[in-house]
Amino acid sequence: MVVKFLDLKAVNLQYKDEIEQKLLEVFSSGWYIHGSEVENFENNLAKYINVNAAIGVANGLDALRLIFKSYIQMGVMKPGDEVIVPANTFIASILAISDNLLTPVFVEPDINTYNIDISKIEEKITGKTRAIMIVHLYGRTVFSNDLLALAKKYNLKIIEDNAQAIGANWQDKKTGSLANAAAFSFYPGKNLGALGDGGAVTTNDDELAKRLRAIANYGSSKKYVNDVMGVNSRLDEIQAAVLNIKLRYLENENERRRDVAAYYINHIKNKKIILPQMPQNKQEHVWHLFVVRCEQRNELQKHLEQCGIQTLIHYPIPPHKQKAYTQYNHLQLPITEQIHREVLSLPISSVITGEEMKQVTDALNLF
Repeated sequence: MVVKFLDLKAVNLQYKDEIEQKLLEVFSSGWYIHGSEVENFENNLAKYINVNAAIGVANGLDALRLIFKSYIQMGVMKPGDEVIVPANTFIASILAISDNLLTPVFVEPDINTYNIDISKIEEKITGKTRAIMIVHLYGRTVFSNDLLALAKKYNLKIIEDNAQAIGANWQDKKTGSLANAAAFSFYPGKNLGALGDGGAVTTNDDELAKRLRAIANYGSSKKYVNDVMGVNSRLDEIQAAVLNIKLRYLENENERRRDVAAYYINHIKNKKIILPQMPQNKQEHVWHLFVVRCEQRNELQKHLEQCGIQTLIHYPIPPHKQKAYTQYNHLQLPITEQIHREVLSLPISSVITGEEMKQVTDALNLF
């Protein structure tokens, strides 16, 4: 039996009847952009995250890009300013910064959590620093009172890349409500996934929300009246309709992922494999990915493939070593580079079966 890395078809078929009915409603309505489905989803997402505003956009990268673009137009930042960012992250976190002619400043992760090491941030702050981007990588929350104190001390914005951690908590607050602004991705494989691309920004800053909403709509808050230079980045009615349905089941799906993660942690006994930490408060992790480390990562992946288990590497090349960023290729970030050499993502989802989980753990223990 092949254990798929992620069976998206099975994930979405759980809600087949509701989704099919809603898709037909949207199709029959004749209204496909900026309609009631988007408005309902934005309201429901804002309520779920417990923030003043949620703005639907085209994808997760745009969500990040538009936060920075808005701050620049508001005079909070300017090209050439610096943004602290974790070195261990997906390339989108960096692209959003450089696309706005801002400068990423890389900070190494904590080897135990894979998230930015908050204790290493202050030494990277300069007179040009304007923001700290945190990334809740793999679904694990990264936040602290020390981070809040740093931001206050240096008058910095905190921006959450929440693409992988929707539904996670810190001290009973949802990720997406912890910082000045947060970006979400609804790429199909995410814990809350659309049937195509989609994204959102959440914030309690009403001025930022108003500015960002206009920028995402050609710089217009009133049709054919363009107050600022904008772009076209809109969540469409079909994706919003699907997300509205799936949002209702997100807590259950995340809880199932926690159960799968606990099973893996309790049943993988191979000492060659370094398991991810289960946080003391299990609500701080939604397990978008279950990532192990192994010095023989490539051999392990081949072994699992031979055992009928699909895996992925998130991510093989760190951002500072990508050809797109040759100006940073000289940087030596050993913890980040070790992580990218050793990580392997195992199958995890709300629909993985007990038999499949056992097949995975048995194969790992045989390596």
